[in-house]
Amino acid sequence: MKHTNYFNNQFIIAMPGLSEPNFFHTVTYLCQHNSDGALGIVINRSADMKLGEVFQQMDINVTSSIASEVMVYAGGPLQQDRGFVLHTAGTSWDVSMNVSDTISLTTSKDIIEAIAQDKGPENYIVALGYAGWGQGQIEKEFLENSWLNTPFNKNILFDSPINYRWQNAAKEIGVDINLLTVNAGHG
Repeated sequence: MKHTNYFNNQFIIAMPGLSEPNFFHTVTYLCQHNSDGALGIVINRSADMKLGEVFQQMDINVTSSIASEVMVYAGGPLQQDRGFVLHTAGTSWDVSMNVSDTISLTTSKDIIEAIAQDKGPENYIVALGYAGWGQGQIEKEFLENSWLNTPFNKNILFDSPINYRWQNAAKEIGVDINLLTVNAGHG
């Protein structure tokens, strides 16, 4: 029986030689990875907008004093007009997928409304778009040394400054990503 390793609830870090503009120096949190492909949210790219703009576009009443100033992330090159919320698990939202026992991914308006009212999850990231790979695609990219996978760390996902997430995620497995060469692993 063939055993397949999936990278659900892990970070994948773009190797220094991955020059594809959508993924150059990114950290992606993998929400779903199976035999059909993979779906993840890039967690270290800003969409150059604040959550207040999302509230305004969705005509959501805001009572939170801080939510409007929260940064929105560029979650990936696919469906950039659609919102995705990575958050600590606990509350049930209309359209949620449990990634792990502690993290969920939600795409419904009710979570955005709750965040605007200071009734949302304890920790969250709002992203526009997602990263996706077809059947066997991400496995092929791993074999080409495009990605390095590391265990999930809540502090990197929610607390680490955005500009340090690429380096900090690699440090989780003792790697200084800045010291890796472009040709690492090729003989």
